[in-house]
Amino acid sequence: MTKKALIYLMVLTMARSFSYGQTPLTFVHLSDTHIGSATGAEDLRRTVKDINENDSLQFIVISGDITEFGADNELLLARQILDSLNKPWYIIPGNHDGNWSESGANSFKKIFGTETFYFKAGGYVFLGTHCGPNMRMGPGQIPRENIVWLDSILKTIPDTTSLIFVNHYPQDSGLNNWFEAIDRLKQKNIQLILCGHGHANHKLNFEGITAFMGRSNLRAKSAVGGYNIVTIINNIVSYKERIPGVETKPAWASIELRDHDFKNQKEKYPRPSYAVNDSFLNVKEKWSYQDNSDIGSGTTFGSDLVFTTNTNGEILALKKINGKPAWKFRTNGKIYSIPVVKDNIVVAGSSDNTIYALTAKTGKLLWKMETGKAVLGNPVIDKNTVYIGASDGHFRAINLKTGKLQWDFADVKGFVVTKPLIYKSKIYFGCWNNDFYCLDISNGNLIWKWNNESSNRMFSPAACFPVATNNRVFLVAPDRFMTALDATTGNVIWRKQMPDIRVRESMGLSNDSTVVFVKTMEGNVHGISATANDMQSIWKSNVALGYEICPTAIVENNNVVFVPTQSGVTVALDRQSGKVLWKHKISNGLVTNLLPIANNQLLVTTMDGKISLLKF
Repeated sequence: MTKKALIYLMVLTMARSFSYGQTPLTFVHLSDTHIGSATGAEDLRRTVKDINENDSLQFIVISGDITEFGADNELLLARQILDSLNKPWYIIPGNHDGNWSESGANSFKKIFGTETFYFKAGGYVFLGTHCGPNMRMGPGQIPRENIVWLDSILKTIPDTTSLIFVNHYPQDSGLNNWFEAIDRLKQKNIQLILCGHGHANHKLNFEGITAFMGRSNLRAKSAVGGYNIVTIINNIVSYKERIPGVETKPAWASIELRDHDFKNQKEKYPRPSYAVNDSFLNVKEKWSYQDNSDIGSGTTFGSDLVFTTNTNGEILALKKINGKPAWKFRTNGKIYSIPVVKDNIVVAGSSDNTIYALTAKTGKLLWKMETGKAVLGNPVIDKNTVYIGASDGHFRAINLKTGKLQWDFADVKGFVVTKPLIYKSKIYFGCWNNDFYCLDISNGNLIWKWNNESSNRMFSPAACFPVATNNRVFLVAPDRFMTALDATTGNVIWRKQMPDIRVRESMGLSNDSTVVFVKTMEGNVHGISATANDMQSIWKSNVALGYEICPTAIVENNNVVFVPTQSGVTVALDRQSGKVLWKHKISNGLVTNLLPIANNQLLVTTMDGKISLLKF
């Protein structure tokens, strides 16, 4: 090869490299705007104005927690403010947009058009996914349907193309399926990860991948909020904090991006261990079903079918003998409502603002009732009536056979996600407005209402499934209090928060109604007396699960207490002593439901779309 030809080849190679990964980029990384908080809207308006006045900025990447409480009015206001931007912007939701969403994490997609993004800029491909948790408190999780979407997109991207991945959560164990995203991205040329969630600027590294956490746009204790201006020039990425209308600070981080050969890397990183299953060989998975979307609900069963729902908007039936699908019925919104079945009729609510009743054998629609907003509450059936709460301020009683409204309590101040409790001709439920209601089950009239007097809606007694015995109703909530109310009057019998019993939302009642089971944030389980005049622990389990915020109900069957966890593990305890009988892990996702059935079998559902029938 001549010297002239060699020089030409070198120039051509450099030009190709520049065209595919070296085009200068200057863009905004905006995060954690929290519209609905005290200063969120004002801070975002100031930032939008500042961005619009800077012609050097090419686009904006917004990495989640757009709102404070996931409310429709907060999402609409955020959209209105962001529509004032004069540059392209790309957005994903965060945990605040999904965990407390009155729409069942449905409105974000409706209002913003998507909950993922994929675009090309400067030779890079930007990919963004949602992260949850959606509707059920727990670690973050990239929804199962977003993982399926990520698979479909990555198939179309050449292995040499430089990738930048955006998620609200850091890609570490705080996200219970971080490894699912990381392992997929490492099959390609992933070079950079952007995230929010921590509200502060940090340079991070996720398994060898350079990462940056961007600050919250909120002002916090400062006079003005802020965001980050990101530049990528000649593979050097730099972060500068911008205080709108005030200053652009010197770069707080700068690093060279580079190609990796992660496919052939020798270093091994931690992955969820299933070794616990080897210690309890008496527990086997009789069958397992994997859905392509999240299952944030649970299961119920008829004679030969298991019924569940998913965030693809489906009510589906599986064959109880082997877990194979029998039929599916599609609605137009994500479903978090645990179905119920009686007299060959399956009932569930959907976030498409509708309550559905289907024939259990075939999935044929029998009737439906439209509501003003999403139906996220879990139905219960008593005699010939379905009782269910929704997000439109209504709690309804509906005739099971005909679908006709029997009564309607229209004065719920927040949205309902719980499973109502029927006790002594009354029905009880909480909502995301700090209120807990007691209604006359015959006509829906309010008997009493109790409020925990918190200024924070996130402390509402809304997610726990309440239990009752001895004329007492028991509640646990994110405020760490356990409360016993007089079932007739709503008066507080006792209300306690103890240093060694810091409860959240996971509780259950013993079969003999003498003990209330509660799970603490430290991962211990207590049996609390249902008759004592104060909070009295009868026993404490010898299980230490670690930090635990899974809100799923604890259940007992045949003197075995089944405890859900946020890591896909089900723990079985002895009813009398709390001694661990066995543990079994089916995934690394949040356990969303436990359903004992006959012959020492247990149906376990996890948020990442898995259902397993355990035999023990």
